[in-house]
Amino acid sequence: MPKLARRITDTSKKNFGMFVKALGREGDLIHLELGMPVHDTPAHIKEATIKALRDGHVHYSDLQGIAPLREAMARKLQRLNGMDVDADEILVTNGLTQASFAAFMAWLDDGDEAILLEPYYPQHIGKVEMAGAKVVVAALDAADNFSIRRELIEPKITPRTKMINIVNPCNPTGRVYSREELQVVADLAIEHDLIVVSDEVYEQITYDGARHISIASLPGMKERTISTFAFTKAYAMDGWRLGYLAADGAMMEALLKITANEVTHVNTFIQYGALAALTGPAEVLDEMVDDDRMRRDLVVSRLNQMPGVICKSPEGTIYAFPDIRATGLSAQEAADRLLDEADVVVEAGSFYGASGEGHLRVCFGSQNAERLDEAMDRMSRFFNDLV
Repeated sequence: MPKLARRITDTSKKNFGMFVKALGREGDLIHLELGMPVHDTPAHIKEATIKALRDGHVHYSDLQGIAPLREAMARKLQRLNGMDVDADEILVTNGLTQASFAAFMAWLDDGDEAILLEPYYPQHIGKVEMAGAKVVVAALDAADNFSIRRELIEPKITPRTKMINIVNPCNPTGRVYSREELQVVADLAIEHDLIVVSDEVYEQITYDGARHISIASLPGMKERTISTFAFTKAYAMDGWRLGYLAADGAMMEALLKITANEVTHVNTFIQYGALAALTGPAEVLDEMVDDDRMRRDLVVSRLNQMPGVICKSPEGTIYAFPDIRATGLSAQEAADRLLDEADVVVEAGSFYGASGEGHLRVCFGSQNAERLDEAMDRMSRFFNDLV
């Protein structure tokens, strides 16, 4: 058999973490490792998709996505994200995953370097490496609430640096970065002529007055930012695989060269479901976020009652990131033992990079309140038995 391509053999295997370890396990496992929304996709979105099928929207469509959807996306980005963007500067994609893949493939060459803020989202590592580039990690400090600081990023910039990747709100830490923090990234990108790829999949899931800001809305950043979004989390549409990116018009030809050769365009009729999501009743989204907030409060409160566990309340996302260093266990040891001894599946913080060591990622968005309560009971017994 001929040798595999280097883009396969040289790419990190880091991908799905504890999910793989839990496969095939017997018992009543409670899965808190996957960021899969517990909610069903809202009915009006399903109905719009069914109607599109019945109306015959089953053929090839625009390579960038149907015009009405891109126009609605542009209006949303102008109104809520403060971005200067029109419909021709939007590309509908198969989830945020494809959007970021297109960005990495279009702008990274062999030998280039891309900076990821740590804790990072592991899937971005594989995409950078498949493009032939090298991942360079800029570790944020847990003691400083994983804040973005210039002195943590600037020393990582070399003549080979081409890109900075950020996730805001941040998976796994739950941080929602302030304008001042984003300005640090913007200043460095402008000074060193870098592209910024901004993963904003959790933009609409924020709590307690935390305000999500798109870095592309900052002065001088539109022409060097690829902003990526999805319907996955906020609208409980993870299985739909539907996302989009926004980029300066001068970037669009390069991005389309990747996506058109990869999948041609996104499934036609589901785009009408996405249109209904953007133009439908806002209270549907508000209700799901309110439910996420309730489950966040349940989990954070219960975690903080466990010996050796300290958990800050996340400002956004559907993840808690408790600090377990006082237990004496490493992150991976704690995750493994919770799986083996408590039948609770969580991610080790170290899966998201060395600066995540001593933490666990606990998804409170993937189970109903009753199952979350049961998971917290099991975790409480586990940590109490360590004392």
